Amino acid sequence: MLSRARAMVAPAYLFACLILGGSAQGVWQNMILQLAGVAIIAWAALDRSGEPVAPAGKHLLLLAMVAIVVILLQMIPLPPALWSHLGPRQSIADGFRALGIGVPPEPISLTPAAGLSSLLAMIPPLALFCAMVRLRAYRPQWLALALAAGTLAGIALGAMQVASANAELSPWYLYEDTSPGRAVGFFANADHMATLLVVTIPFLTAMVALGKSASMQRYSAIIAVAAGIGIVLLVGLGLNGSLAGYGLALPVIAASALIVLPPSSRLRLWVVGLAALLVIGSVAALETTSIGAGRLGEHAASSAQSRADIFATTSRAAADFMPFGSGLGSFPRVYPLYEKAQQVTTEYVVHAHNDYAEIALELGVAGIVLMLLFFAWWVAAVWRAWRWGEAGPFAKAGAIASAAVLVHSLVDFPLRTAAIAACFGMCLALLADSRAAPPKEKKALRKRRHVEFK
Repeated sequence: MLSRARAMVAPAYLFACLILGGSAQGVWQNMILQLAGVAIIAWAALDRSGEPVAPAGKHLLLLAMVAIVVILLQMIPLPPALWSHLGPRQSIADGFRALGIGVPPEPISLTPAAGLSSLLAMIPPLALFCAMVRLRAYRPQWLALALAAGTLAGIALGAMQVASANAELSPWYLYEDTSPGRAVGFFANADHMATLLVVTIPFLTAMVALGKSASMQRYSAIIAVAAGIGIVLLVGLGLNGSLAGYGLALPVIAASALIVLPPSSRLRLWVVGLAALLVIGSVAALETTSIGAGRLGEHAASSAQSRADIFATTSRAAADFMPFGSGLGSFPRVYPLYEKAQQVTTEYVVHAHNDYAEIALELGVAGIVLMLLFFAWWVAAVWRAWRWGEAGPFAKAGAIASAAVLVHSLVDFPLRTAAIAACFGMCLALLADSRAAPPKEKKALRKRRHVEFK
């Protein structure tokens, strides 16, 4: 009973993140998730009964600790003679002098409070990762079921949202700043709900692949249930209406087919090529489409709706604040300083709609190095999951789902919600916890085909 209860920890926490962590606007909901996450992390740190963490898991945890140290270093107050000469901060020092105030010690971060808030937002994915790689408090099938349950609940809520007579006054939307008229479920942003729908697809396929070893009757039942859930997911994408969802769903469906295709199938190479082309086409189409547009190719009415303009402005700011960055969470304060006067409208930009550019602005060279190290880890983990069959279908599903989130981050900011961040943490844990035996070890495990006398 204890082992079964332990195995429910990660799936239950994932489900809670999907229900409560749909937006940063949910202050109390996110606080509950963060407190629960701290408890899980503390348990993982103190527990001595579990197996040692796999090397891949250790490497990623080390990278996460380095990132936390970098963020904390940005919050340490520095002498005025030092901080005022870091990037374009001289104007801030001049402002103190103009007011007749002595220039005080200040940290590198322009918004340390926002940096602390962003640091706390890292707790849910880190807690889920620790629950899986350190505590082994999960079963892959239960994680997939928790993911499917949270997604289906979101679709049901989304159906009630779009069925409302007056979307602006509908009581079914959970957040004030949202996408009225679209099925957002437990999220505030329709594109983030679309990310969840897309992420669920490969795990549904993994359940089918796992069922191959079951009896014919049970396998048929699994296929029927998976097909039913798949149809509901497609309906959810239609109700959601996100162009990013449509663009990501096609390559993810294609890539998910690799999970069930036999390793010797000649179709695998064609499927990989098709998925790659679909990803490139989707990103290119979204980059040239206005933010919040209803159809591909729709031009932006203002600079605040143009991904190209936002990226160009963010790049100028990032170049000025190199090499130390402006501080985690400072983007909303820094971006208006670099907008061209003729482009300023009543609309405001809260994120760069390209998480990599935003991290480069906020964390500087350290952020870029951390991203490169993470991608090196991720590529190695994905290669291990697909190269060796022992990784299993859920590690492969994690590879596809995490790739979808990383691609979406080129044109949006899905990881800024606890729900998607938790899904991403789950995917990374499945990749890190895959115990794929090296080829030389596989050879040693083969049955002997001759008699050996000793």
